[in-house]
Amino acid sequence: MTTTFDAIVLGGGAAGLFCAAQAGQRGKRVLVLEKAEKVGKKILISGGGRCNFTNLGAGSANYLSANPHFAKSALARYTPRDFLALVEAHGIAWHEKTLGQLFCDGSAQQVVDMLMTECAKGDVTILTSREVSEVEHREGAFIVAASGTLYGAHSLVIATGGPSIPKMGATGYAYDLARQFGLKVVEPRPALVPLTLGGEDVLFRDLSGVSAEVDASANKAIFHEAALFTHRGLSGPAILQVSSYWRHGDPVTIDFLPGRPRDWLLEAKRCAPRTQFRTLLREALPQRLADTLAERLGLDGDLGNLPDKALRAAQERLHRWTFLPNGTEGFAKAEVTAGGISTAELSSQTMETKKSPGLYAIGEAVDVTGWLGGYNFQWAWASAHACAQAL
Repeated sequence: MTTTFDAIVLGGGAAGLFCAAQAGQRGKRVLVLEKAEKVGKKILISGGGRCNFTNLGAGSANYLSANPHFAKSALARYTPRDFLALVEAHGIAWHEKTLGQLFCDGSAQQVVDMLMTECAKGDVTILTSREVSEVEHREGAFIVAASGTLYGAHSLVIATGGPSIPKMGATGYAYDLARQFGLKVVEPRPALVPLTLGGEDVLFRDLSGVSAEVDASANKAIFHEAALFTHRGLSGPAILQVSSYWRHGDPVTIDFLPGRPRDWLLEAKRCAPRTQFRTLLREALPQRLADTLAERLGLDGDLGNLPDKALRAAQERLHRWTFLPNGTEGFAKAEVTAGGISTAELSSQTMETKKSPGLYAIGEAVDVTGWLGGYNFQWAWASAHACAQAL
């Protein structure tokens, strides 16, 4: 016997729950199937447990995709202010940290509770610990077999995310299902992920725990935030940001002293020739980092005793220090997944697949990846909203 609904949502994460709530409140009979024992597990660990639930500046320029225009429609129709209004309607206190990033004052559990309350308003059925074993499309309906039970609906929403953070139960199931229905998948890869160092750069691992405000760049993308040295390589917000743009074999360039005038070292030599080069660096950078850079540059002693040519070369190197990462820390440490179900297969208005009417894909399962700082949550809300209006 098959239990029928108007729509089945696979995945009880941010996008899946929000889509189900919105559709349910539009009068649709909606079922959410979640394979974990509880919904919203990634929400609970986000933002250090306080959930960076959106970013006030979210726009299409903050997202990576094979089609950079795809996200515009959904993001324009459901904005950060729209989600913030919902948060405030539920009495959730929030604060802006930096760069438009909004966090709960309390706990990420508040966002999960809010989504569950919204689902309850729409009379959504949520079943956890349900492993989907088979999906078929026959006689105009999608039939989903999960944990020994059959469920049917005219609409099916893929909201199972990507394989980042597998310890939370994340898998690439969305891509398997997409391929089953003949949809193209842009190769998934870890994004917002620490980079690992090898070769000569291994020496920088000794700086584990040291951080500094830098400009980090990779493939024309540049971010001004903190970089952190780790026992495996590079991390911190600036590195996580550029990791989404980085490809194997590419360099990552760091400006350790952003904003300094072009000939600042030569000016320092003129003004304070007895100042030690290493001392000058220590004034601008953490001591351990300053000492390491000075050693790598091979410069020591008073500025007045160092040739202008050597100081110019040091300036250039400090502003364009090149690292050659040998990889990333993989999906295990990636906050999100870049790539996914190709946007060429989807309507940007409704998130419905063009080849299989009634089949939709939203959130991280789609080839739309946001920057660090609440952007991926905003894509979850916006893509879910677009889908829910069409169900």
